[in-house]
Amino acid sequence: MIRPFPVEVPQATLDDLRDRLGRARYPEPATDPSQGLDFETLQALMQRWADAHDWRPCEARLNAAGSSMATLDGLDIHFLHVRSAEPAARPLVITHGWPGSILEHLDLLGPLSDPVAYGGRAEDAFHVVVPSLPGFGFSAKPSAPGWGTDRIADAWDELMVALGYPSYLAQGGDWGSIVSTALLKRHPERCRGAHLNFAPVVPPPEVMADPTPEEAAALKVMKRQRKVDSGYARIQSTKPQTLGYGLVDSPVGMAAWILEKFVAWTDGSGFGSVDPKWLLDNLTLWWVTGTGASAARLYWESYRHVDLGVVDGPVGFVAFPGELLRPSRRWVQSRFPKLLTYAAPEAGGHFPALEQPSRLIHEIRAFAAAVDA
Repeated sequence: MIRPFPVEVPQATLDDLRDRLGRARYPEPATDPSQGLDFETLQALMQRWADAHDWRPCEARLNAAGSSMATLDGLDIHFLHVRSAEPAARPLVITHGWPGSILEHLDLLGPLSDPVAYGGRAEDAFHVVVPSLPGFGFSAKPSAPGWGTDRIADAWDELMVALGYPSYLAQGGDWGSIVSTALLKRHPERCRGAHLNFAPVVPPPEVMADPTPEEAAALKVMKRQRKVDSGYARIQSTKPQTLGYGLVDSPVGMAAWILEKFVAWTDGSGFGSVDPKWLLDNLTLWWVTGTGASAARLYWESYRHVDLGVVDGPVGFVAFPGELLRPSRRWVQSRFPKLLTYAAPEAGGHFPALEQPSRLIHEIRAFAAAVDA
């Protein structure tokens, strides 16, 4: 069921990408900045992608991080697996979201699995498992409906057991937070707790009736998000196939669709603190696997079965300021009554493993300690 999976992208695929980038057609610049990704920003990065980007170092990092494949519920799932040498290490499964990938967590693998080598303590070690969502990256693309977040959570539980971990912690943001929540709810006998950096919560009546200034600001952001910034989700949750034709045929079209969110969802201007080299690695992964349509289908699958019920299990939450939503402690606690840790850092956004990796690692460790206390 589990076997090594060396990542080896054919050179012809990379050459074809460069050829397509060289022949790309661009629209004229927008007449207003609110209309989408800035023309000059995109064009400059596409030029770098075509002329200077080297995918092979990223490929080597994936292979060095225990690149493997597992057949779970009939579907091949690609994952990274780093076992810690520390005897008391805790198993941890980390789930990415859209439009990111397992590449988001490469820089976390060392500090989490070998904290002593990075100036930390042996008791903070984890065995780290990072799966790629179905239809994302090198994971297989489902050929029939039914792969929503609950089924993904069941597959992750199967994976952790198959790897020899009878109990584990879960962590995630974006879709990863929803999968991690489902793990905690559906498999409480093995999932000991979930740490989230994105909260799948709705404001409770007490927040709506009498919000604090911080909660009122968060409600305002939520209202704007629904009004002017949710078009991508509406399309992907209704017509992912129609969108997908363009995403898998045009690297520039795919890049614009993805990069717009790295501008909108990071903390700071432009791409925030996210390295452009990483952005191009991520785009290359999306391109060579042709997953624009299959990844979008996760919205179609999961928006039809939204579960926002109370989850009675240990949860930790970190609310980064550049996130789509920064709910208060009582807001998060309305769904997760066993909220063990809550933090609101001064910097960071939707992609904290890229923007604030040290702070995210700190919060994961603090939550794990709280679970064990």
